[in-house]
Amino acid sequence: MARLLLPQCCCGLKPLPLLPRRAITLPPPPTTLSAASLSQSRRALSLRVAVAAPTRLATAAEGQDEPAARFDPGAPPPFGLAEIRAAIPKHCWVKDPWRSMAYVLRDVVVVLALAAAASRLGSWLAWPVYWAAQGTMFWALFVLGHDCGHGSFSNNAKLNSVVGHILHSSILVPYHGWRISHRTHHQNHGHVDKDESWHPLPEKLYRSLDSSTRKLRFALPFPMLAYPFYLWSRSPGKSGSHFHPSSDLFQPNEKKDVLTSTTCWLAMAGLLAGLTVVMGPLQILKLYAVPYWIFVMWLDFVTYLHHHGHNDKLPWYRGKEWSYLRGGLTTLDRDYGWLNNVHHDIGTHVIHHLFPQIPHYHLVEATEAAKPVLGKYYREPDKSGPFPFHLFGALARSLKRDHYVSDTGDIIYYQTDPKVAGGAHTSD
Repeated sequence: MARLLLPQCCCGLKPLPLLPRRAITLPPPPTTLSAASLSQSRRALSLRVAVAAPTRLATAAEGQDEPAARFDPGAPPPFGLAEIRAAIPKHCWVKDPWRSMAYVLRDVVVVLALAAAASRLGSWLAWPVYWAAQGTMFWALFVLGHDCGHGSFSNNAKLNSVVGHILHSSILVPYHGWRISHRTHHQNHGHVDKDESWHPLPEKLYRSLDSSTRKLRFALPFPMLAYPFYLWSRSPGKSGSHFHPSSDLFQPNEKKDVLTSTTCWLAMAGLLAGLTVVMGPLQILKLYAVPYWIFVMWLDFVTYLHHHGHNDKLPWYRGKEWSYLRGGLTTLDRDYGWLNNVHHDIGTHVIHHLFPQIPHYHLVEATEAAKPVLGKYYREPDKSGPFPFHLFGALARSLKRDHYVSDTGDIIYYQTDPKVAGGAHTSD
């Protein structure tokens, strides 16, 4: 057959000669082994298997008992701002003034409708519901003014300023005074000495506070009522006022802006005084004053938990260890359940702190896109029910343990004063 398939003329090669067939000799069948021979064979086989087994299997088995490397939140991240920015879709950076104004219209209509409904009902059963709802809406108005201050409301600086003044003045916040100090907060987030909002107290300063001041800072409900006093006199260890153009907070070229905002604040205060004369103090107390203090509690509650209250202690920085990125990565996202949309996703805070120019309606999508880059430096928030009752526990725990930081060191963590903690904790 081979000769037929491979003719001699093909390439001038001759076919190989056929080999003669040979008989195949099979080995003799095995003989019956004795018990001793069988046992010896099994031992030899076991030895050969043990020698031939891959050594990496034993190593893997041993590695299961070894603890995994612990994540260090104070270590420099292996990525930069550019990598995070590149991961965020381009449309997330687009500011739509019409969409922003639609949120303003929505919130203003709700505020007016709530006030009208409460006044019409005039029931003491309805007033507590009104206070909670209206105080939350005041907080929503603040968040929209907050977007104006960051420039994420629109690309039009005049529009941002006008809307920001109207919204913030209506809830007794000096727009430019707050905007400038809040800019300082973002530029120095996570820096012990330079941060502006809810920053830690160095131990020496903490020890210098009298007992009443410590109580006001760490004993509920007082920290949740702090915002108006902060506007007037800032935090312990810092001087100046958000209302005074010559305050340490401001540069000389910002005095005019601060004066404008203070004038708007005084105009709103005068309007409230006039309404008090016309409508009576009790009616203004019910319609405006109580919701205002609910708004203050919302503001202090949310802003505090953006930088405190995680189950694991998070670092604060000073000196050469601080950077804009490392400071921003110590902020926290929070889930507020049904209220996320009401207060414009302000709980989506990490990406906002790193890129405050992103509009609030793109923050959730931008965060999801950035998570693969952030890795463990992003701390997934605890899921909330319809209302964020779980966050009250986080607030209480933090106020009991997060009291001061060391006067020295560039990467530092909160320490606990056992006296303030009521003996529940010991100093770290």
